[in-house]
Amino acid sequence: MTHHSDAAGGPGEQTIGLRGPGELADALPYFLGFHPDDSVVLIATHGERGRFGGRVRLGIPEYEEDWPEIAVALAKGLVTGSERRSGKPDGIVVFLCRDPAPGGNARQVMERLRPLAQALRLACGGLDVPVYEALCLSGGRYWSYVNACDDPICCSPDGTPVARPGTSAMAAAAAYAGLQAPSSLREMERRLMPLEGAVVADQEQALDAAAIALVPRILEGDRGRIGTETLEVAERVMARLGGATAVGPGVDARDDTLLSVDEAAALILGLQDRDTRDRAAACMEGEGAAPALRLWRALARRCVGPYVEHAAAPLTLAGWVHWSLGQEPEARVALRMALRIDPEYTFAQLLHQACNEGLDPETIRNCLRRLPAGSGAEFPWEDGAGPSDGRAERGVGGAVPAGRDDLPSAGPDDLPSDSDSAATPAPDLRAPASRGRTRPPAPKGSRRPEGPQGRSGERSGKGASVGASSRTRKSPGGRGAAGER
Repeated sequence: MTHHSDAAGGPGEQTIGLRGPGELADALPYFLGFHPDDSVVLIATHGERGRFGGRVRLGIPEYEEDWPEIAVALAKGLVTGSERRSGKPDGIVVFLCRDPAPGGNARQVMERLRPLAQALRLACGGLDVPVYEALCLSGGRYWSYVNACDDPICCSPDGTPVARPGTSAMAAAAAYAGLQAPSSLREMERRLMPLEGAVVADQEQALDAAAIALVPRILEGDRGRIGTETLEVAERVMARLGGATAVGPGVDARDDTLLSVDEAAALILGLQDRDTRDRAAACMEGEGAAPALRLWRALARRCVGPYVEHAAAPLTLAGWVHWSLGQEPEARVALRMALRIDPEYTFAQLLHQACNEGLDPETIRNCLRRLPAGSGAEFPWEDGAGPSDGRAERGVGGAVPAGRDDLPSAGPDDLPSDSDSAATPAPDLRAPASRGRTRPPAPKGSRRPEGPQGRSGERSGKGASVGASSRTRKSPGGRGAAGER
């Protein structure tokens, strides 16, 4: 069977034929934009030639008893979304991706995931859509759950090696088009994870000191000036980053050396204010986009220790700039990480949903271009209508579009309005561990002045959970039965 991308067949566009499970396994990272670690991926195919269509991706749930329910939700989501955009799929291709744990082997992973593959085949068959192929990718090898035979030469029990990087037709086509080889999902997440090592203690101390200094000013009504100072610091650091090398190995480490702990503390705490964050989001295009993206990533890495929850703001800004630049896989990763930290962070919810549903970021760009100084953006959907309104001409509709790569996501009616409500409360500058007390954190040996309560630490847990189990167990990496946000 030959498969093509969703865009294949258009005027002047290159068509790449994929023949056999080996080429399917090699093409998956190029189709998604990253190597999907610990993931189940379903891709719809259309027509006699098996043109690739929509897709869904989910972290593999930890508990086997959840698999049948999750399989039904994934199959239904993909088929329903495809019907709304490009018609009911003629078939589905399934990928189960998980590397072996230390001490394990890839064949054990394949056998462990066999019931999940069977549950997905049954769920798709129940919707009258056959599974043409179901592959397990583990440890650089692949197995077929559908087309395997008893011949050990053809289908070795130990699996078949995936093609070496850069040797396949898909890799050649990507290189010809000037595309970089996809990185892994873990690598994209690693670039946004909190730093470790000696800098952590210094950064925590700087954050403590900055919080103590800002609380009295906020209580005195000096938020506007604080926002202006925050943006001035951001501009200085962006200029510094813009003059440094932006490519090559070690770029993140170089960026970290160009950002002092005091600058990072002032920016991290200043961006907790919605208006300041929205004004910072205007750095999204042109020559300023790349330095801004590097700054937001660096700030996310500086949210260490008890201040890890403060990373929701820089992660969301990083996701927004990625999306604005057309880098959707990186955008989804950053926005998912923001929502893992704070599931009620409305700006991240809205961007994540809009990105997954294939909306054009130009609508948000226009809002930010018109943003007056000292004012937060008034996005079209902040009246509660949701970003789904008025997009019928794009062929997008419903809660589960065909092109999204992860399920579930909060729908418009499920979005709480806490820190992003119209009447923005004073930002909570305290570390999450201190919320619920009456005092912000401070360096050891110093007095701790009382601070504002700010945003509530309580969470309602609202958010659509397609096919989610009523249990609250989570699988490693924050991926549970309910999937990623």
